[in-house]
This record gives sequence, structure tokens and C-alpha cells, in this order.
Amino acid sequence: MPKGQPETVPDDGLTTRQRRNRPLVFVHTGPGKGKSTAAFGLALRAWNQGWPVGVFQFVKSAKWKVGEERALTVLGASGEGGPVVWHKMGEGWSWVQRDSQLSNEEAAREGWEQVKRDLAAETHKLYVLDEFAYPLHWGWVDTDEVIEVLRDRPGTQHVVITGRNAPEKLIGFADLVTEMTKIKHPMDTGQKGQRGIEW
Repeated sequence: MPKGQPETVPDDGLTTRQRRNRPLVFVHTGPGKGKSTAAFGLALRAWNQGWPVGVFQFVKSAKWKVGEERALTVLGASGEGGPVVWHKMGEGWSWVQRDSQLSNEEAAREGWEQVKRDLAAETHKLYVLDEFAYPLHWGWVDTDEVIEVLRDRPGTQHVVITGRNAPEKLIGFADLVTEMTKIKHPMDTGQKGQRGIEW
């Protein structure tokens, strides 16, 4: 794809502009580092375009101080780009009563139900479903349903899903799939994660 030009153009009846503005589903999977980081880089581009961004973190604890969360939340509130809304499963989700004690499986399902509601309402232009591949892999959320909802979503909403072990059906459905492959990592030699690199 030199200079961003496709090697082939399908005979699908769409104009170049229609094809260019088609909503996309991205999957970042594999055992290597950088799946979420790549998705948050995409969120920065979306923010810069003035797009509303919704981030749903399905596995990471609410106690973790994620650097991208702070940066994107501050940018979203700046009024210069698009708004950014950030939800973490570890907090019990922002729309669920705090006193309810949901299991991780129930919380993942509730998060997916909110994503479905937001997609139906066209709330965001970009959705980052961070670590969502895990609830799919574990069978907490039905992959066939996810594919059906994403296929039928209205408008031009883009969705990026991260996490190891993304189901093959999702990989087959997605428009762009990147597999992060670990070649070498400092943790292989006993070094723990460090501030500014892992969080």
C-alpha cells in the first residue's frame, strides 16, 4: 500500500468517498505488548478530528492509574477536540449503582449492554473496547452476537477491540487485524513493569 493507496479496488458499486468513509472494526490481538497502546493512539487521532470517543476497559482494575486515561480525559475536557468518555469495569461501570456487587462476568455483560445502547444511539464515533477479547474468549459475551451488533450498527461508528486470544470469528469479520507478537521483553529477564512504560 504505497502512499496509502489500495492495491486493488473492489467492484462493489461504491464511490471512492463512500468506500473511504466506511465504518471499520479493528482488532489488536496477540501475546505482544502494545495492543491497548495502539488503540489509544487511534483514539488520539479521533479526538483530534473532533470525534466523540468512548473507552470501555473490560478487564483492567479501576485502581490502576492508566496514563492514557488521564491524557485522553484531559484532552476530551479541553474543548479543542472531541469529547472523551472513559468507563472501567473495575469501578462497576459508571452507569451501574456502586453498591451492586457484580461478578466479573456480569460486569463484562453489563459493559457490553452499554456498548450496544451507545451504538444504537450513535453516541460515539470511535469506541475503544479495551481487553474485550478476553470476555469473548472466556465465553462471557457471545461472539456471534457481537459480530451481529457490529455488522448492523448505524452510521459511521468505528470500533477497536483489544486483547489476547481474539476469537477466530471476530478476526474473520474485522476490517483490520493486527497481531502483536512478542520477540523480546524486559520481563523475560525478571524486570518488573515500570512507570511511564507499562502505565
